[in-house]
Amino acid sequence: MQKEDLEFLRYPIGRFSKPDIIDEYLITSFVKTIAEFPDKLNRATKGLSDEQLDTPYRLDGWTVRQLVHHVADSHMNSYVRFKWTLTEENPTIKAYNEKLWAEMPEARTAPIDLSLNILIALHARWVLMLKDLTEEDLNKAFVHPESGRQVRLDLNIALYAWHSEHHLAHIVNLIKREGWDS
Repeated sequence: MQKEDLEFLRYPIGRFSKPDIIDEYLITSFVKTIAEFPDKLNRATKGLSDEQLDTPYRLDGWTVRQLVHHVADSHMNSYVRFKWTLTEENPTIKAYNEKLWAEMPEARTAPIDLSLNILIALHARWVLMLKDLTEEDLNKAFVHPESGRQVRLDLNIALYAWHSEHHLAHIVNLIKREGWDS
């Protein structure tokens, strides 16, 4: 496999790129992406067999099942980070090892409906929170313990809109490559 092919398989919509300016229009667009994601993920995975769910989206990549559980884990963590940032002054968030979380037995074997249901409820609450953020709120930041960097909430909204579409593309592209959509 060529380097370009692997890059596309890993980053089918491209790597996250920090917008130069995050304005109200972009925030609205990012929030819409976050709001629509659970339904898109549900539709993409509907009817997949256990064998298909246990297929990696690329060589040495996670399975579809692990991706769905990873997204629920990641988005739950992000939601909590938003809460901390809105209620504390520059909190240092808790990092987690997403690779080890994805290797845990329940992430490898649990029905994806468990995480799909989490995402429906979580995103509904998250979007309600995001729609109420003021410009002052959007400028609040948390500290990431591994990098020591401050991450503003407006940038984190952009990141999680990208994260949603990034993993959805992994699944949709696998389905197309394998001809499961026929």
